Amino acid sequence: MIRVCALSELDDRKPFATEVEDTSIVLVRNGERVHALADECSHAAVSLSEGEVSRKGIECWLHGSCFDLETGKPSSLPATEPVDVYAVDIRDGDVFVDVTVTTN
Repeated sequence: MIRVCALSELDDRKPFATEVEDTSIVLVRNGERVHALADECSHAAVSLSEGEVSRKGIECWLHGSCFDLETGKPSSLPATEPVDVYAVDIRDGDVFVDVTVTTN
């Protein structure tokens, strides 16, 4: 696991783009939980971190595909393939991500 940031650096339900071991990821804080997903829409290969977070997940700004924060699965078209979701651990107020472990 690699330390990415302090939990306090993440705004609730606002995408946070970062890179972990040459992998672009987007972090989304939801209360005390943090989700880490690949920062690339599986449909159009654009950055998900530029989109918005809704109750359904993170929405791609280009065509509106929405991805579940827990599973990475798309809940709306045009995307049909999931994005990778990575293991996250919060320790002592810091956010750690392991990009070698996907949970989908």
